Amino acid sequence: MVTILISACGFAVKSVDSKDLGLRKTSLESENIELLDVKYSQSSAGESVLIERSFENAPPLIPHTLEDMLPIIKDNNICLSCHDQSIAKDVGATPIPSSHYYDFRKNKSTKNMVSEARFNCTQCHVPQSNAKPLVENNFKAKFKNEESKKRSNLLDVLNEGVK
Repeated sequence: MVTILISACGFAVKSVDSKDLGLRKTSLESENIELLDVKYSQSSAGESVLIERSFENAPPLIPHTLEDMLPIIKDNNICLSCHDQSIAKDVGATPIPSSHYYDFRKNKSTKNMVSEARFNCTQCHVPQSNAKPLVENNFKAKFKNEESKKRSNLLDVLNEGVK
């Protein structure tokens, strides 16, 4: 137990116990925490079933196992071996969208190289799992067209209304 002295303008106001700060009123050690029983896809790349995007331009979920594909680092990103735009069509993978080949910091295309800010795929994309929602979700996505459920059009959307 830690006691913290709160002061305003250098004057002692009140002594507050650390457990009274914030929303948590008990220590983590005193709680019986149960991890959820969640199973992630064990399908190999190319054998999985895609889940529709949650909303237009949402990062798609990873439908296959990541076994032996991690860590993803700038100089070794195994995702590019299937999802790079120049390869994806030939192997039947979802191609990386054009927005990933654009450097928003410098406002220019990176041509056939994924932007340095986009190499860490699992920063936005997460594996599919059988997790059940913890709270009810009434959100209903509205897509501009059927293709938006499967492909990103982020660069087009960013430029809407600009010209």
